[in-house]
Amino acid sequence: MLDWENLRYFLALSNSGTLLGAARILGVEHATVGRRVALLEEQLQARLVDRRGRKVTLTVEGERIAELARRMEEQALATDQARLKQDRLAGTVRISAPPALSDLLLPEPIAMLRRRHPEIEIVVAGEKRYASLNRREADIAVRLARPEQGDLTVMRIGSVRFDFYASPSYLAETPQEEWSFIAYGEDMETSPQHRRLLDIARGRRVGLRASTLEFQRAMARAGGGVAILPDFFVSAGDGLAVALVEDEPVTRDIWLVVHSDIRDVPIVRAVMDAIKEGARRKAGG
Repeated sequence: MLDWENLRYFLALSNSGTLLGAARILGVEHATVGRRVALLEEQLQARLVDRRGRKVTLTVEGERIAELARRMEEQALATDQARLKQDRLAGTVRISAPPALSDLLLPEPIAMLRRRHPEIEIVVAGEKRYASLNRREADIAVRLARPEQGDLTVMRIGSVRFDFYASPSYLAETPQEEWSFIAYGEDMETSPQHRRLLDIARGRRVGLRASTLEFQRAMARAGGGVAILPDFFVSAGDGLAVALVEDEPVTRDIWLVVHSDIRDVPIVRAVMDAIKEGARRKAGG
């Protein structure tokens, strides 16, 4: 029997045409994609791709297997639709959200929802990459960027402000012109907050890049420099002080997103309503 996970990786590769593109779709390292495809080739005893530089071309057998994988995926999506289109509030709903944002917004409303409807099961994928709602990688997504493509229903449920933070000792000991900055990793280089940090740095050293907010906060707390962090991620007990007061700080809207085909499915609607109510209570303090 074919391993669906290996097929899924191969299908992503066939759709994107490169290992790096497939890795971005799946949210994994490109080496993982290559390993999975090699395992599939070994299992089938067939060469599925021609690897010539960065571009990958499917062989004739590869085209056949890719079509098989597409049909299997379509059947899986149809099964998911049938699972969701039921009247009673029971079943599984998958939510995709950036880790820090999911920690802020989701625990309380999900706990309250499950007390009312214990047959609802929630799967939360705390991930920075954007899961595809069109391909049903998730049923609902919480995002900091409004999606512009796809048959999606999008609702603004709040906003996040970003400020510059550092430890009080660092600010006391380091002249502003000698500040070192803690920036985001490559996957966030296009984000508004990262661009603002580079604007403020203005040639000063960016001494550290980190892909997680937790590590950026820890480094700032340890005196490692100045970081730009979302307001909800810094509390009075974190040992951080506002390093720079801006007239117009970076503010990003929070969006709740669902595929339009399932927005009125009762179980999906119930989860969305719970998230919106939870965001409203957070905004109200």
